Amino acid sequence: MRKLSTKLSLLVICLAVINTSQAQLSVTGQIGGLKFLGDVGRKGNANFFSDMRLGYNLGVEYRIGKVLGVGLEGMYGKLAGTNNDKTSYANFQSQIMGGSINVFAFLDRLGEKEKDVSIYAQAGFGFLMFDPYGDLRNESGTAYNYWSDGSIRNLTENTVNDPISTTLKRDYTYETKLNDSLVNYSRNSLYIPLGIGAKFNIGFRTSFRVGATYNLCMSDYIDNVKSGGNDSWIAANIGLNVHFGKKPKDAYSNVDFKSVDNSDSDGDGVKDIDDRCFGTPKGVKVDASGCPDDKDGDGIYDYMDKELNTKKGAVVDGNGITIDQDAMARRQLEWDSLSTERSEGFNNAPSLTYLKTIEAKAKENIAKSGAIKIPADFQAADYNKDGYISATEITKTIDGFFEGDSSFTVEKINKLIDFFFEQ
Repeated sequence: MRKLSTKLSLLVICLAVINTSQAQLSVTGQIGGLKFLGDVGRKGNANFFSDMRLGYNLGVEYRIGKVLGVGLEGMYGKLAGTNNDKTSYANFQSQIMGGSINVFAFLDRLGEKEKDVSIYAQAGFGFLMFDPYGDLRNESGTAYNYWSDGSIRNLTENTVNDPISTTLKRDYTYETKLNDSLVNYSRNSLYIPLGIGAKFNIGFRTSFRVGATYNLCMSDYIDNVKSGGNDSWIAANIGLNVHFGKKPKDAYSNVDFKSVDNSDSDGDGVKDIDDRCFGTPKGVKVDASGCPDDKDGDGIYDYMDKELNTKKGAVVDGNGITIDQDAMARRQLEWDSLSTERSEGFNNAPSLTYLKTIEAKAKENIAKSGAIKIPADFQAADYNKDGYISATEITKTIDGFFEGDSSFTVEKINKLIDFFFEQ
């Protein structure tokens, strides 16, 4: 068994060294308690944990993707059991050693961000070596004799031996190798580990793990007693998992931040990060902030301004043309009328039919006064590039918003609808 332990340890170390360049490789070391579930230990055992023994695990894992992983694990420890019943005082302790290949299911990388606390499950197939010994004699070699009064004595129980027998105490030294007088059974077996646990990221590419594994053995002789089903044991472990190799890629690993920093979406020669006026048409001269000239300071850029020499303080329309007081009053009345009409017609019962009605009225106004230039923020909604936002284009923009392929926000769509009523 020592040779197998050495080979398993070397195999684990070699895998770790060979694969340290892999991004998903990690090594796990664990320690915990092993509780035997078999024939010996079932009778008269008041404390479930009294026969628990220590166990140690060392494993290598390789993550295949977000969820699945595979691993190789070496295991060493002891299993023990004791009956404390008048019908049986059998006891045993067995050193166990083995290794298994496991498949893991991790939930830490489900979602956009890796979770600091998550659960995982595992299942595998392994090979186990065991060798049961019993505590049948004390340190001087005297055999234990269990009497009906619960005492342990140096002589068998009968009336003649009662006055001359000596009481003994178990020394819990498992000195006697156990055998079946009828069957020369194999002291190795296959086993199936089934486990669940939780991992807690603690930084420095290290996680703390807590877990439990149920191990079903293909043999009923771990305790040297064959009676009923096969033996099994539960392992409760705590340990550390350390990642090696390159750091796993995050959600932004493929983003070229340098390219983003140097992008100029409107092609005006000013980087987007410094541009205060997005959507400037090609060929329009801009300043260092990416904004076109506005020489008369009326708030309308020169390339859109139909009146380039507006007096300071004058109120202008969307084309940069001065609006007199009478015109402003008429505009206000028109706006109030449109606002009322929109509130009663569109907000209360929105429909494409109603938008078409507004569109027809707007086209009549355009025929008389000319179209209002579409602001840069709304030009993406002018799908046919005819310089006019139609009812169909409004509904198409709203559909695009709900389908997730539109740059328009709720606030921006509301402003677009306002502009539609102003056309």
